[in-house]
Formats: sequence, C-alpha cells, structure tokens
Amino acid sequence: MKNVSQKDIMLPLIRKTSSISIEEAILARRSVREFINIPLELEAVSQLLWAAQGLTGPKGLRTAPSAGGIYPVRIYVVSGNVTGLEKGLYQYHAEENRLSLQHGEDKRDQMITATFNHDWIKNSPAILVLAAHPEMMEKKYGEPAKRYIDMEIGHIAQNIHLQAVSLDLGTVVVVAFDEKKLKHILCIPESEKVIYLMPVGKPEIPAKKE
Repeated sequence: MKNVSQKDIMLPLIRKTSSISIEEAILARRSVREFINIPLELEAVSQLLWAAQGLTGPKGLRTAPSAGGIYPVRIYVVSGNVTGLEKGLYQYHAEENRLSLQHGEDKRDQMITATFNHDWIKNSPAILVLAAHPEMMEKKYGEPAKRYIDMEIGHIAQNIHLQAVSLDLGTVVVVAFDEKKLKHILCIPESEKVIYLMPVGKPEIPAKKE
C-alpha cells in the first residue's frame, strides 16, 4: 500500500451482498435528476466507487472490463454534502480503496455554468466525474482507443446505476457540458478527457396528483 497522507481518506469496506436482486435493480433503474436535500453517507460513496472500478481479483482485475487490462479511466468525486467527507474534489484510488483530496472547495455551483445551466446538479450531494487518459489506451491500440474507452465508461456507468438502485439512491448520466470550462473549474489535468458526470443522491419522489 502507498503512503497515506493527511489528505487521503480511507474508504469504508464494501459489502458483497444486497437485499435486492440484479433483476430487480435492472427493472428499477431510472435516470434521476431531482434529489432530496439530505447528506449522502460515506459508506454509500465507497460502495458506488467500488461498483464503478473496484478491485475484484488478482492482478488488479476490476468490476468493469478494460481493453488489455489498461484501465485508463479516472474517477473523481465532487463532495458537497457527504457525511464524513469534507467538501471538495477527490480522486478515487481503487488499489487502496481510498480518496485523495485534490482541492477543498465545493464546486457544484460553478459546475452549473459548465453544464449549460443544469441547475439541478447543485442539489446532488455528490457528483462522480468519469474521465480518462486517452494516451494510455492509444499506446497499445492506436485509433480504436477512443471506442474502447467509451465502451469502458459505459460499463462503469451501468455499474454505478445498478449499485445506486441497490442503495435506494438515484443518478443520471450527464454528457452535455463544456469540457474545457469544466476541467478549469475542477482543476483536472489537460491530459485527461472528461466523458461523463453522474450526480448521485436520494431521489425526490414527485407528489401524486389528486
């Protein structure tokens, strides 16, 4: 294990069983854009990150497949209202099941300007940012690398969707954003490509019409 600094957060252990079946999770999966204003538990964040890209076997095998076992995807967490986690941007490190603080500022309001005024984003307690290092895949596969990365991101996003259902949470894939502005706001390296944003929180159930 790498040295852990004061800016690192060791995540709670993940659970490997659930009261909901995979079939029930698939049936219940929906895109959720409205969230109740309550904190997200750190245990839930840990579970979502493990479902996205956690280790599942020897030699670094993970929950989502990657062409050539390269794993070019980087996952960040924008924390705005997470119990046990200060506001800020964190990077997920699957090998140690930890988060490393990149900067300690709530960026949700600023992110609205980069997502063409999707103001509901600020109501989610956390936002998962799925980015990738294209060069890692290009070195081995050349031109098809982009397609392989897009497929990997899709696998990861579906895992997050289904895990969210099992936690009684909701999420949605956001692809409409100004990438240059978003990377500037979040201080994400230029070498990375941001592909998906996934706000996560407790779904707000619409009031029934009389």
